[in-house]
Amino acid sequence: MQFAEIPGLPETKENLINAVKNNHLAHALLFHGPEGSANLTMALALCTYLYCENPGETDSCGTCAACQRMTRLVLPDLNFAFPTIATTKDDDKDDDEKVDLLTNWRKFATEQPYGNVHDFIYFNNFEKKQLNISKGAARKIIQALSLMSFEGGYKIMMIWAPEFLHSSAANALLKILEEPQPKTLFILVTGHADQLLTTILSRTQKVTIRGFSDEEIKNHLISKGLCDESSADQIAMLADGNLREAYRLVDQVEDLQVKKIREWFLSCYKADFKSIFGLADDFHKSDKEAQKSLLLTGLNVLREILLKNAGLDQLLRTHDEDRTFVNNISGKILKEEHVGKLYGEFNTAHYHLERNGNAKFIFTDLSMNVTRLMAKIS
Repeated sequence: MQFAEIPGLPETKENLINAVKNNHLAHALLFHGPEGSANLTMALALCTYLYCENPGETDSCGTCAACQRMTRLVLPDLNFAFPTIATTKDDDKDDDEKVDLLTNWRKFATEQPYGNVHDFIYFNNFEKKQLNISKGAARKIIQALSLMSFEGGYKIMMIWAPEFLHSSAANALLKILEEPQPKTLFILVTGHADQLLTTILSRTQKVTIRGFSDEEIKNHLISKGLCDESSADQIAMLADGNLREAYRLVDQVEDLQVKKIREWFLSCYKADFKSIFGLADDFHKSDKEAQKSLLLTGLNVLREILLKNAGLDQLLRTHDEDRTFVNNISGKILKEEHVGKLYGEFNTAHYHLERNGNAKFIFTDLSMNVTRLMAKIS
């Protein structure tokens, strides 16, 4: 992974490269960003730059032996730790199982670099199993870092999803995090820094990775030949800075999500319960990612309505039929105070969906709340 492969984020790339050039790179870095951000890819690009045999002013060369091995994540001095199935006998795992897990992690990181923990669970068929980074895994980390570097450069330990560190594992790592061997680098990659122990946070330098801008997502999708400009506009709006979501939307008919929101709101406004229950059945039959995506699209539409009500048309991101829908529903049907209430309802529904609530019940309850609110408005 090179910096050039990551869309946009020039300020973050420049800060990291300058830290390397000026020898100001902290020995423990926490790459933190929202879902679908470049927290993992930026960390991998930094590793590539550090190992590159001919680094340039702004990026690794991409052609030397080290860069080529980094494309497969197989450098001997680059170590990984990540959540696996929780077990009380971590040390009893046979070597073949450990190799398979590492091979799967490398494959996941190269094929789905913007994926989240849920994607990793499905990738490894870990559904309905508890994951953690155990104390046994922490001992393996300490053991790996106690060895001399194979090639004389940095010895890097990348911990992906450190929020899964068992408390005993986190405590076991505190000393080596604070006083590592020379030329040892810890890189923690997370989307949930608030779930880490304060003792871990205090020993790391935070590298905040922002979400992608609409323009960065749009240009990336077009340059990769994934869709045309019109579709890229629509996807960028729906993705809302989340490149993982943008990739998922590429394979769909992009305007269907907002169209579903339009139909749903119309059914609620008319109190058409037959249609609402039919939509609830459809919602229940779709996969969890599609369900979350619809709710997030609803939140994006509410944002557009809120901006329209505030007279901030220059900030609107919708186009064509979707813009017409926003213009028609804002002010006349949904005023600012109504949008605020709906925003809370959508967030509550998303919260329960994330925690494996019954999708049909969640959608029906949300629909009833939207219907009651619109009945009061009309």
